[in-house]
Amino acid sequence: MKVVILCGGLGTRLREETEYRPKPMVPVGGRPILWHIMKHYASFGHKEFILCLGYKGEVIKDFFRNYHWNTSDVTIKLGANAEPVYHNAHDEEDWTVTMVDTGEKTMTGGRLGRVLPFIEEEEFLLTYGDGVTDVSIAKVVDYHRAKGADVTLTAVRPGGRFGELGLDEGMVTSFMEKPEDSPAYINGGFFVMKKAAIKGLIPGDDCILERGPLETLSKTGRLAAYTHDGFWQCMDNVNEMAMLNTLWNSGKAPWKSW
Repeated sequence: MKVVILCGGLGTRLREETEYRPKPMVPVGGRPILWHIMKHYASFGHKEFILCLGYKGEVIKDFFRNYHWNTSDVTIKLGANAEPVYHNAHDEEDWTVTMVDTGEKTMTGGRLGRVLPFIEEEEFLLTYGDGVTDVSIAKVVDYHRAKGADVTLTAVRPGGRFGELGLDEGMVTSFMEKPEDSPAYINGGFFVMKKAAIKGLIPGDDCILERGPLETLSKTGRLAAYTHDGFWQCMDNVNEMAMLNTLWNSGKAPWKSW
């Protein structure tokens, strides 16, 4: 299955780090958080990625264009036409990464709509470019198919400030972006989607995935939720970035599935 990752937002709440790079490129343990997300998917056999670029997308393009250079020790002679010698092998040789400029001001649903032509299969995976988890992607896919849903999201339990999901026997009955009370389960991303179902719900670039398509699917009983009580953490601010780096540097990062 192809994996679509939303990488185009401005990351305004992490402005200290995102003034010169997009949020998915903010490092955790010396590698972009985007790399950690991709490594998790790849550990479940999903190695075809479609990155929805927007704000400072050229930084992401440069990273993957120069992947060996960015991730290896290297020796280079300073003569004319000298070829660098890379001293590190890596496990990403079989990845395919398609990077699509989906516009700097395009909303999340609009970004997805722009990359649907790159997806030939009936089903695909989608997530945000700023959160990590230890959820089993295989179990989310199996659950999605068992439920016969059009879209399945991963429902997680974080602290406050996120929108709450109403759940009934594994199906989403309400999709509230910012309720006043503390949430129970919230949308943690890590979706499985049917292309035909989601395509008809995206009218254009102004479509916000969470307010239009997902709300519509929840009202019609077509949006499922795989509840995950394990680790999940987004990176919205400096404190969350520091916490993820501390976990990684301790050697006990819960999301490290590879």
